Amino acid sequence: MATARGSRYLLTIGRWRRSFGVAPQFRALAALVPGVSHVDNKSDFLGKRPHRRHPGILQLSCVRLPQALADAAQLLLLEGAMPNMEKQVQVLTNYLWSRHLPVEPEELQRRAVLLEKKILENADSCQTEKHQEEVLRALRRTTYHWQKLSYSEGLSLVYMAARLDGGFAAVSRAFHEIQARLPEFQPQTLMDFGSGTGSVTWAAHSAWGQSLREYMCVDSSAAMLELAEKLLKGGSGSGMPCVPGVFFRQFLPVSPKVQFDVVVAAFSLSELPSKADRTDVVQTLWRKTGRFLVLVENGTKAGHSLLMDARDLVLNGKEKSPLDPRPGFVFAPCPHELPCPQLTASKPLACSFSQAYHPIPFSWNKKPKEEKFSLVILARGSPEEAKRWPRITQPVLKRPRHVHCHLCCPDGRMQHAVITARRHGRDLYRCARVSSWGDLLPVITPSELPPSPES
Repeated sequence: MATARGSRYLLTIGRWRRSFGVAPQFRALAALVPGVSHVDNKSDFLGKRPHRRHPGILQLSCVRLPQALADAAQLLLLEGAMPNMEKQVQVLTNYLWSRHLPVEPEELQRRAVLLEKKILENADSCQTEKHQEEVLRALRRTTYHWQKLSYSEGLSLVYMAARLDGGFAAVSRAFHEIQARLPEFQPQTLMDFGSGTGSVTWAAHSAWGQSLREYMCVDSSAAMLELAEKLLKGGSGSGMPCVPGVFFRQFLPVSPKVQFDVVVAAFSLSELPSKADRTDVVQTLWRKTGRFLVLVENGTKAGHSLLMDARDLVLNGKEKSPLDPRPGFVFAPCPHELPCPQLTASKPLACSFSQAYHPIPFSWNKKPKEEKFSLVILARGSPEEAKRWPRITQPVLKRPRHVHCHLCCPDGRMQHAVITARRHGRDLYRCARVSSWGDLLPVITPSELPPSPES
């Protein structure tokens, strides 16, 4: 496959032509891609497939809940007969998306010291008790009050109506990433921490139902576990489960000898009250991981930040599982194990992705929606096992004869690449044009090219 003449720089600053039609404000985003980038055709990666199906394509079409799950959810909501359900769903959704991480005790202490110093500068030093009261009032006024959600039977139903379909879509996209890149991987066991309504079980069954024989659902809420079991049984407590081999428990398995092929924590780490609790849970989950640890959170700065903390904890951790001493590496979305360039930028951004889905068809909920989420998939083994192609981190901007791609590259840097057929060859241009947000772009740098026969 020809890469055409002039596989040159993806972008050269300062020499943009007016024919590109690029607005001046985009020029500030431009960065020079080091060296020359080539289409990765070492193994004829396209074969006889068209460009629109190149191996970096990972997006899913609009996800739909399994019919049995959608029917069970509608039946349970009808039986619950809760008033103002639409309003309650909207209130809970807004609350979950506006949530920040809890303030750590050390940060609270730092703020208290600064406030006290500021108050003492303009106050009578004899009134110590009054100063302390002022500091406490100021802290209450300026500090985010994080609260743990206690899921009763009623709140569990509201959560199901608000998050079952979107959570299923995000986890389905994460599982599709593994499935598309490693079709030979056939897991037999799965553990879901913070299982909630059981959307992970349904998504895993849709992806690997033929091989999975055990699903372990762990959630501290008895009401949530009961609701998840009812959903599996068609909305009743006595029917046959639609997915066999599902077990429910309120605590993580204690035995260090118990491992699972896939371990998932979807929208669960943000429910923990402190960084110390998250550290303990992530370390435990990694010890329980046989192959993949899948972490998913809301596509916000808070969600992305705690996922990066978990990622760094696993990559830098020295403890090894007694059953599997292999180190960890990032399978997705990062093509590297370096610090996240989104967090180290002058204006930090959340690394997030989007998945379209059909919501549960309630009366107020009929149009297709988009689930915005952040994810990290960590794997045991060597990074050489994974493709290290750049990840497209924003919607692809398509213009006449050129394409804008924002890429997270294997060298740990973000790049804004403008790709044209004239400069980069027909193959790379067409691959970029059919790619979407979240896909991998099949390019490599000169250092990755095989040596020429003459050398």
